[in-house]
Amino acid sequence: MLGRLRSAQGLADPAPLYDELRSLGDVVPAPWGGYFVTGFQTCSQVLRSRTWLVPDFAWQERQPDPARWQAPATREMTGTLSRLNPPVHTCQRRSLGNLFDRATLTALTPHVERHVAGLLDGLERRLRADGTADLVTEVSERLPLLTVGGWLGIPVADHRHVLQFTHNQVHAQELLPRKSELEQSARATVQLRAYFTDLVRQRRRAPGDDPVSHWIRTWDAMEPDRAAVDEIVYRLTMFITIASLETTATLLSSMVWHLLRRPARWDWLRENLQHVADAVEETLRYDPPVRLNSRVAAEDTELAGVPIRKDEMVHVMYGAANHDPRRNPDPHVFDILRRGIHLTFGGGAHYCLGAALGRLEARTLLTRMLQRFPALRAVAPPEYAPRMVFHRLTSLRVTA
Repeated sequence: MLGRLRSAQGLADPAPLYDELRSLGDVVPAPWGGYFVTGFQTCSQVLRSRTWLVPDFAWQERQPDPARWQAPATREMTGTLSRLNPPVHTCQRRSLGNLFDRATLTALTPHVERHVAGLLDGLERRLRADGTADLVTEVSERLPLLTVGGWLGIPVADHRHVLQFTHNQVHAQELLPRKSELEQSARATVQLRAYFTDLVRQRRRAPGDDPVSHWIRTWDAMEPDRAAVDEIVYRLTMFITIASLETTATLLSSMVWHLLRRPARWDWLRENLQHVADAVEETLRYDPPVRLNSRVAAEDTELAGVPIRKDEMVHVMYGAANHDPRRNPDPHVFDILRRGIHLTFGGGAHYCLGAALGRLEARTLLTRMLQRFPALRAVAPPEYAPRMVFHRLTSLRVTA
């Protein structure tokens, strides 16, 4: 069943596999130990309860096979915000403040609008010249990099390299990465560290009115060790960049695909633009960019009637949870007017930092695409990277 989730069919339509997993229970033993969590309510409980922690360095060192966690890329990500537990996580999260609050989003909105307009100009030129274009490479991968990169002050000339480093690095965050994938991730990790360490060094030398400079000032006031501060700011900057690129790019492409696969949906939404936000939310529910995430038990506990020992791992299946018919009736139907509930951005202390920004980018892009490309159609179904965690679209060819 797990192999089928990574197959071409499972990547394109995992819904039947979600049903099979859920039929085995809300908590299903994994072949290598640990458990898959499939039900909406149970997944929500794991994400929001303090009984469940992320697998941090301390947890890794307690494992009987600690060598499994020694891959350079794995160690690097374990030091980022997504793999920190209280009180360290609490301190770093508070240092960021409300990262994308209303004021920040208001300030970013004209920039997002400008980026979208420029990318759609390029898409239109490509369509006129060639008749078809790849939405992923022309638009979806570039918009979040322009947005977050511009906000952080990453030079446009560096975008292509940062994007490639990111695609290669996230192999280490997969459920069962191959040795070759871990080697590729290790190389990308070295490149990301060199790039973002230098970026932080430049901001320390010449601080400005940007988030990286602000984080340096904030942490300098709390921590006298400047090397330690630079390491913290490096990890924050690197993590926010790569997390936003992989997830938002997939959301943008999936959103367009699920509308175009039934052209009547595209046509209807073009006449009912007030429901663009609903279409974005249904995409997030129906096809989450991240399909699963992992937690470990902080103590001996019980989950949906299943005893779980301290330090045992569970894998929260976002896709299966979002398709739980007990929470979302007829879950395998893509319904723009559903107003359903989803766990795509996680929950609790680790709720996605960039949720509001991702929604802003998706709403802006979809609105402008509907207005500019009323006859847009998909040439073929999308292509996917063979992954179980990050559900990345690698290509979506369209015509107008």
